Amino acid sequence: MICLGAKKCVLNSMPALKLLRSHTASTAGCRFFATKRGVTSASDGKQETVIRIPRQMQARIDNVKQIKGKRLEKVSTTKAGKLLIVSKHSKLNQPASYTLGKFDRPLLASEGWKHNKSFGDFFTINSTQKDLPFVTAAGGKEGEEKGVEKAVTFKSLGLCQELTEALQAMGIVYPTTVQLQTIPKLLKGKNVLCAAETGSGKTLCYLLPLIHKLSLNRYERESNSRAPQSVVLVPSRELADQVKAVAKSLGMPLGLAVRNVGGGRGIGNVKLAFSGGAPDILIATPGALWKALRRNYVDLSDLSCFVMDEADTLFDESFAELVESILLQTQVASDPSETVGLGRKAQLVVIGATFPGGVGELLKQVTDLGSIVTVKSKRLHHLMPHVKQAFLKVRGADKLVELLQIIRTPAAADRDGAGVLVFCNSASTVNWLGYLLDDHGVKHARLQGQMPAVMRAGIFNTFQKGLVDVLVCTDIASRGLDTQRVKMVINYDFPPSHTDYLHRAGRVGRMGSKSPGSVVSFVTHPWDVELVQKIETAARRRASLPGMESAIHQPSPKAHLTQFDSDVKTE
Repeated sequence: MICLGAKKCVLNSMPALKLLRSHTASTAGCRFFATKRGVTSASDGKQETVIRIPRQMQARIDNVKQIKGKRLEKVSTTKAGKLLIVSKHSKLNQPASYTLGKFDRPLLASEGWKHNKSFGDFFTINSTQKDLPFVTAAGGKEGEEKGVEKAVTFKSLGLCQELTEALQAMGIVYPTTVQLQTIPKLLKGKNVLCAAETGSGKTLCYLLPLIHKLSLNRYERESNSRAPQSVVLVPSRELADQVKAVAKSLGMPLGLAVRNVGGGRGIGNVKLAFSGGAPDILIATPGALWKALRRNYVDLSDLSCFVMDEADTLFDESFAELVESILLQTQVASDPSETVGLGRKAQLVVIGATFPGGVGELLKQVTDLGSIVTVKSKRLHHLMPHVKQAFLKVRGADKLVELLQIIRTPAAADRDGAGVLVFCNSASTVNWLGYLLDDHGVKHARLQGQMPAVMRAGIFNTFQKGLVDVLVCTDIASRGLDTQRVKMVINYDFPPSHTDYLHRAGRVGRMGSKSPGSVVSFVTHPWDVELVQKIETAARRRASLPGMESAIHQPSPKAHLTQFDSDVKTE
């Protein structure tokens, strides 16, 4: 039986309720629905069983239906033209001409990727422009009107003739946007923090003004001097080798001595690096430089410039203590006037592809934070618009099959000697994957931080020269290394953070690259999905990735307890 009442109504089953809602009848102040199956209608002469729905409840149901209808309407609306997001489910595609509103809730292609049934799903973020975002037309200043752009060359920036001729020999004539913004400030002696996207030419941002100033202020030093004129601090030996090669080619016409020192080879190699006196430009890793400082092989009291390249990595917990100790041995200027003359202090330059976190706490100890000029590119922490990026939801057991299929695909065979970087999250995965690739006859090289220094030396150069086309590596190859020949990046393990993703993806589409390249990421774990959803949301909104630092923050005051105070509190 069905009991009718003003407040409550009880149905025998849910199917009955669905059927009852399919027929409606109206009376004064109420809505009525037909009864469940087996009850005849009033036209047959039998009494019809009805149920009363309160007006308030019905209004709420209608409101929910209306909202859902509007949401579905938005999804099904697609505009003709190029697509920004291409999904396995076409209703989730997004045209390149459409930008998601700030308060619109995005419908993500990766929405249900934490479910087991989502394996095999995918979506792609297409490139929306061909030109590199950090290169201005004809070297003109960014923001000037078309047709009124004035060609700006390195010579017009005030660099010495030897430098401009060395750049021309390399085929470099026009500066990038970040170089236009940074070089004039450094030539004026200001402390600068420069944060710009990967591949935008940040190495030349600091090397050119550094070498120019050394050419103007050269003086005869004792052969046994322990004080270099400038120091460039980098997080890895591979990056130290790369910066040394660039600095040597630029400084050779001026007769500047360039030397690098890296860790992992024992204190004997560190001592040997300083046996002939300190060079004009010293490029070092934090561990090696700290060993040299502790044994008095080097003196940082007479520096003209102190550079921290890949600062977001140097300010990481693994390096922070060493970097702090090194900075405290350096006299950093708080004003440009302090960088010249006797008793000069060092000009500070901080360079990174992402804005380093915790920079305020560390630099506050050595200089006035107000003296640091911040240079940020407009697309800092944005996804690169000229690089195609694909995301595949793959089971862990299927990743090797997918990797082999991508490497051996006909399109990959036509790369014209271009390289492929395969990133893993640990050294053990690099070794394991390397053995499997050997079994499948894929010629490759491996690079990870736990390798002995002798084995690790020259591996990246071997890849750069094209002797092997596939390099399986950890994030050691994602920081600062110039990878112009790389056409594809494969994240075999999805990176653990947005910063790592930007650095890995930045190995393609660089200055000097023949093609923009592409990035393919395998997504396996639930924690990977959370990062992918944030990346997809940023792409749909055309916004920067969330949770990234964007300014130097003053350190919060901390109460430093004396020994007496701490004893009192513990009693």
